Amino acid sequence: MAYRNDVFNNSDQLSEHTAIEMKGTDRPGLFSEISAALADLHCNIVEAHAWSHNARLACVAYISDQSTDTPIDDPHRLATIEGHLTTVLRATTTPTQSESEIASPQEVKTAEFGEGTNMTDVERRLHQLMLSAGDFHRPEFEAMTPPPSSRSDGDEEGRKMVVSIENCHEKWYSIVSIECKDRPRLMFDTVCTLTDMQYVIFHASISSRDGRSLQEYFIRHVDGYALSSESEKEKVIKCLEAAIERRVCEGVRLELSAENRVGLLSDITRVLRENGLSVVRADVKTQGEKAVNAFYLKDILGNEVDTDVVESVKKEMDDVIDFEVKNDGGGSSSQQGGCLSSSPPQRLPGFFSLGDVLKSQIQRFSHNFIPTN
Repeated sequence: MAYRNDVFNNSDQLSEHTAIEMKGTDRPGLFSEISAALADLHCNIVEAHAWSHNARLACVAYISDQSTDTPIDDPHRLATIEGHLTTVLRATTTPTQSESEIASPQEVKTAEFGEGTNMTDVERRLHQLMLSAGDFHRPEFEAMTPPPSSRSDGDEEGRKMVVSIENCHEKWYSIVSIECKDRPRLMFDTVCTLTDMQYVIFHASISSRDGRSLQEYFIRHVDGYALSSESEKEKVIKCLEAAIERRVCEGVRLELSAENRVGLLSDITRVLRENGLSVVRADVKTQGEKAVNAFYLKDILGNEVDTDVVESVKKEMDDVIDFEVKNDGGGSSSQQGGCLSSSPPQRLPGFFSLGDVLKSQIQRFSHNFIPTN
């Protein structure tokens, strides 16, 4: 594990903490195990953010020493923390894992942030971690699910999310078109992914209508060339699918608030785990003397959570924790692998397509040339 001391900004205070980032193959209860390991190592989790998608987990956490609430900078202690967390992450690895899973090492290392880190930096890093962990690969246990072309992205009218790529050879561009359900920070997610894959965006067209978004990006390699092969296009499509899906969490959202104390997060996630609940996304913050936690939950099979289970959890924690339940779901979760098609999208009437305009202008320009004998 690599590590660093960083400066974390929240609304109540400016404190120094040690930033750690983790990525690896996910499993039910992994976030709880990470929280418990840090508590056993006498670390206080000041803030943590975790995303889970396609059997991969990425987590960025800020920790401090339990007794002094100061950054942890002793190399020997940091090496011990590294060893424990790496062991927890690697417990998922089995000899029967696929090549794509083996290519995704379990890692614990320094969070690569500058001083004055804000939430945008954390989200950007989570995207990078998930991309490097290979969450654009569908896990083996989803092999029997319907193919991408027949799956919905959660649109109320059943309309599919579609990603396509065409080359404009005359201009040396590749045109990336994305049509999907609109939501906050959608453009941030797609632009981050294209940038992290070392593509340069020269032009873009973004529009939204009736809850649907159409994004078009004119991209090139950093060396100035368009995408050169079908396999490269397919990878870009899969990575954009994953970028759009990984932030979206359907199902039960639990918002918990309590007086902050060492080990609180470990205790909360233990209760969730013991009740058969798996955390698919977590946002943990400290606000003054309060710890404010938000979790998106599924059962250990990835299904929606039964209301009886939620009530059981509430009874266990209600005495000391302010507890609120929100159901953001319904239907199949967009977390369940790719739900996009690589075929050209059928655009909604009235959507403006910069790519169509460019191609039309090129065709008109070429028709003006008259061959001479």
